Amino acid sequence: MKYFSTRGGSQKLSFEDTVLAGLAPNGGLYIPEHIPQLPSDWKTKWGSYSFVDLSVAVLSLYISPEEISQEELRSLVEKSYKTFRHKDITPLVKLEDKKFILELFHGPTFAFKDVALQLLGNLFEFFLLRRNARKAAGEEQEKLTVVGATSGDTGSAAIYGLRGKSNVSIFILHPKGRVSPIQEAQMTTVTDSNVHNVAVKGTFDDCQDIVKALFADRAFNAKHRLGAVNSINWARILAQTVYYFLSYFHVQRHLPAGTSIDDIEIQYVVPTGNFGDILAGYYAKCMGLPMGKLAVATNSNDILARFWKSGRYEKVDSDELPVTDGQQATDASGVKETLSPAMDILVSSNFERLLWYLAYENATGSSDEQKRVNASATLDGWMNKVKIDGKVQVPIPVLETARRNFVAERISDEETLDTIRKHFGTQPSYVADPHTAVGLAAASIISSNNSPKTYQIVLSTAHPAKFSEAVSHALETASDFDFDRDVLPSEFRGLLQKERRVIQVDRPDVSLVKEVIEKIATQVT
Repeated sequence: MKYFSTRGGSQKLSFEDTVLAGLAPNGGLYIPEHIPQLPSDWKTKWGSYSFVDLSVAVLSLYISPEEISQEELRSLVEKSYKTFRHKDITPLVKLEDKKFILELFHGPTFAFKDVALQLLGNLFEFFLLRRNARKAAGEEQEKLTVVGATSGDTGSAAIYGLRGKSNVSIFILHPKGRVSPIQEAQMTTVTDSNVHNVAVKGTFDDCQDIVKALFADRAFNAKHRLGAVNSINWARILAQTVYYFLSYFHVQRHLPAGTSIDDIEIQYVVPTGNFGDILAGYYAKCMGLPMGKLAVATNSNDILARFWKSGRYEKVDSDELPVTDGQQATDASGVKETLSPAMDILVSSNFERLLWYLAYENATGSSDEQKRVNASATLDGWMNKVKIDGKVQVPIPVLETARRNFVAERISDEETLDTIRKHFGTQPSYVADPHTAVGLAAASIISSNNSPKTYQIVLSTAHPAKFSEAVSHALETASDFDFDRDVLPSEFRGLLQKERRVIQVDRPDVSLVKEVIEKIATQVT
């Protein structure tokens, strides 16, 4: 299996080079040459598999055994998930007869991103150790400088996945004051010598733009050998496909007697900002995992919901901009701060991968290769328009293609709070974090258009303790709720009082971040 850039070019990379590169030199994201189909016996053979077994089975479809042997792959997977607190890794919890929660927060940082980043950290170390072992005595060792942007959970998950790793240093940029206190503490209290937190005075999109600019700077990239941990890294998407398969098999345990998994339709509802989590579900669906339309749940930063409504992929809703003297204003008010900050973004960077597939399905060409070339050219044009104009309008056939596999819904902060209250106050009582609540609220709205045989699985992306202010605010009138007793894990107790290490950057300027990396990265041993 080889991988190529969504924006075209002749470059075809191995899995190893794709993982270590992260972002393509032309600014595109790497995708596989083809999406493999499931083996004919997958339902019977995989039905009793554990999460580790499923990971090995799914990843093997994308990774050649010449690159990573089955024994090595299993060892990497086992190492990655041994720190999770639940035996199922991503357990399925029943809420109602036809509604379930897929809990993805049982890793070391209590967020879904642990599923991918524990594996990615081990892949980085595995590839570097193998490369360096092949070098002659005295030859310079290969090192990796990992840079990433976070709106909260990616940062801590990446840090916990890479802390103490050989030949790797990690720089995580977060928007100063725009992540929850627990999220900030999880990142900045990690004092391993290879971990560097950078607080940027700006937004998450500012941080993300800086990271993309660093990767686009070929000289800087080559000098420091940059690696990506954001969901632009293909390995993250691949790792996340696994829990869709696990939940599919685990639903069977909860079905009424006499009902088969083949008698129902599963709809996954995913709270998402950067589109990586739900994109993993799209890949699983394309591989052959049976499911209905994937449901995109956003907060007020609703670039994704607006796309499915209008076919416009735009940073700011042009329908809401004021008109003066017949001209519509084009300046953006910026990211809206919400109770679900991990989704507070203007541009969903991972959405580019789906846009490529939409372009491919609507591309012309006498061969598959020509269709790919044309799709990449179309995608490159779209992304340039987004960069220059802040928006692009896709043709109606492309929007119709997108609507075949997805629906989308926007949820307000008020609906988020109401949903947290609702699920705490009903049986079985459940405390949802605000991102999960966005998914639950969207699921309720979307369900009105579903068939009677549809079962919904809402992905729960974070533990509620990570967003104490929102959860406590929602449940402040509930006399039987006690945050410390009902929510707070022992691992979080005293976290806010621990020693911290963080580098302050006064404005979102790529040159200032370069100075930080230049000063520190060469010290990695």
